[in-house]
Amino acid sequence: MEYPIENLFRPAVEYVPAIASSSSAILLLLSNQWFFLPDDLAMASAGLLFVHGIVRFRQANYVKRFQRNLTRLPHYIIKTSEIPTSKSRLFLGLGFKWDQSHTQRLALARDPKNKKYISQSALYHRARLLELDHDHENSHAFMQWFTRQTRKHAWWNPVTPLPPVGGDPIIHGLEPNEYKITMDLVERAGHMVILGTTRVGKTRLAEVLITQDIRRGDVVIVFDPKGDADLMIRCYIEATLAGREFFMFHLGHPDVSARYNPIGNFSRTTEVSTRIAGQLPGEGQSAAFKEFVWRFVNVIARARTTLGYRPDYSMIYEDAVNIDKLALEYFTFWLNKKRPDWKNELEEIQLDKTQLQQITKSGRALEAMHIVEYLKANNLHDPIADGLVSILSNDRSYFEKLVSSLYPLLEKLTTGKTAQILSPQYDDLQDSRPIFDWMSVIERGAVVYIGLDSLSDYEVAGAVGNAMFADLTSIAGQIYKFEQGYGLSSAPLKRKISIHADEFNELIGDEFIPLLNKAGGAGFQVTVYTQTWADVEARIGDKAKASQISGNLNTLIMMRVKNKETAEILTNQLPAINLIRAIQASSAADSSDDRDVLSFTSKNEDRISSETAEMLHPADLVQLPKGQAFALIEGGQLYKIRLPLFDPNETHPIPTDLANVATSMKQVYDAHYVDTDDEDFMTMEGKGSGF
Repeated sequence: MEYPIENLFRPAVEYVPAIASSSSAILLLLSNQWFFLPDDLAMASAGLLFVHGIVRFRQANYVKRFQRNLTRLPHYIIKTSEIPTSKSRLFLGLGFKWDQSHTQRLALARDPKNKKYISQSALYHRARLLELDHDHENSHAFMQWFTRQTRKHAWWNPVTPLPPVGGDPIIHGLEPNEYKITMDLVERAGHMVILGTTRVGKTRLAEVLITQDIRRGDVVIVFDPKGDADLMIRCYIEATLAGREFFMFHLGHPDVSARYNPIGNFSRTTEVSTRIAGQLPGEGQSAAFKEFVWRFVNVIARARTTLGYRPDYSMIYEDAVNIDKLALEYFTFWLNKKRPDWKNELEEIQLDKTQLQQITKSGRALEAMHIVEYLKANNLHDPIADGLVSILSNDRSYFEKLVSSLYPLLEKLTTGKTAQILSPQYDDLQDSRPIFDWMSVIERGAVVYIGLDSLSDYEVAGAVGNAMFADLTSIAGQIYKFEQGYGLSSAPLKRKISIHADEFNELIGDEFIPLLNKAGGAGFQVTVYTQTWADVEARIGDKAKASQISGNLNTLIMMRVKNKETAEILTNQLPAINLIRAIQASSAADSSDDRDVLSFTSKNEDRISSETAEMLHPADLVQLPKGQAFALIEGGQLYKIRLPLFDPNETHPIPTDLANVATSMKQVYDAHYVDTDDEDFMTMEGKGSGF
């Protein structure tokens, strides 16, 4: 029978008929003569009563289990081998599909008259006070032992403490029947965004998704600006178990890092200048200077590639501060091919005193300017040479003011050991650190971890991350046009390219927009993680562009957030629902007319009404415990999920140098991110407690 209002906030009265039916069935079986029934009829009646008792017992047990879930958070710890991996589905965690009934239950749970069902017992609070009072060395030995028992997570402990994850446990406890939540992999091409404040489990969710992507055979590229040691180790372990090549690039540990040239691979030379100039501010008056920088770098890049060099940051910086040397080298190369006798002709052109004074005043190299005069006298033209002549024709100090914003950027990228991994020397056989580029990573099906060390140097991390995204966008364009393996004798296995960008608001730039917009057709599937959407808007500096980015992130997983605006990104996409309300009404009336048969009447009734309400309120997302989330997947279907933690007792061997890097990363990360609440959370993870 369907009741108009489901009410699980009540005593489990079904136990009474369950006990009555079971007892009656036993009596019929043992003493059917007392009821004057034939044996066959007694057996049949007892069977029916048993069935009725079981049904009622299950109903009562459902009510009790529902009420018990409102005040506890069950553990969810799994071994990495237990993570489901499918060729067609992506596993997210345990949970249930959220619908009107759960919103109805949440409204009832917050009704003051149902407070006893969502509050911890007095015994629970007493146990916590005892633990606080006897958590010191001077406490009695028995009390210390006793409080250790009350802290244990065991079925026999009626006062099991909640894990230190905060939030409101009733949100997930509204549905006692959980199951594995998965999404169709077809949706991954539409990209995914995961929102959540600091230390609520975003990176742990990333581990679950990355593990599946690696096992599925995807090319996996992980961007980690802040540096999470567990995430790096997870990437290495899964790559090793899958027999895949692993690259670790880390700006904070250049001695053991792989090497990568962010501007060394391109399909068009203009990409070099775009990747460098793209790091500079382009708003207001800065836009004009940014264009000067773009042209300046483009001339350098074209000259270097024509001379047979692979551009890198150190080379661009060296040429930028001494463009005369590059111009002289290029003029010599070009004229040797175009006019073999040019040196003899050059000697015939003599510079007068006025010209020499102008060259000296301009700060330009005399030899280079001598060739410029030769080119003008003989009307010799070449696109690259013309660009160099145009630069040299400007006063050195004046031109350096126009491109002055370029030098600080290149200085950051070419200082210290960072230059060794961003500007690799390909012919240095003594350097055993591997060099990778995105196309080779894709062709070899490798796994790449990118540690940008933004805690140490925020600006360098952002510049390198942006350049990497721009490089990936270029690769996506090539794959889209020519498919993977273009130009190889044998086509490699076609793989999806799964990009995971943690704290992506620190990496995002204009280069990221086409990667989301058009890279899906090239097999790219991007998953981004950030704290609030306001961070993205602040970084990109344009609300319209931020909306364009969000419009290309079709799957949304939202963990606990701290502001209403971010929460409304989810709640505004949900439909309104009807909440059912029960209203109790009573009335009484009397009459003083002696002719009335009835002098007093009373009436009691229950009225049912409905009202339109939001399926979720932003406040519900602010109160989520750590490790829990709402997921809007597969065309706007809302699911409530809780994430697994990996078993901390599960170990895998890792190389010594990687272990040292992980130890250093943990020290830096903990120093920046761990506060009082987070220490509890990390302790919970270390001891194996779950969400």
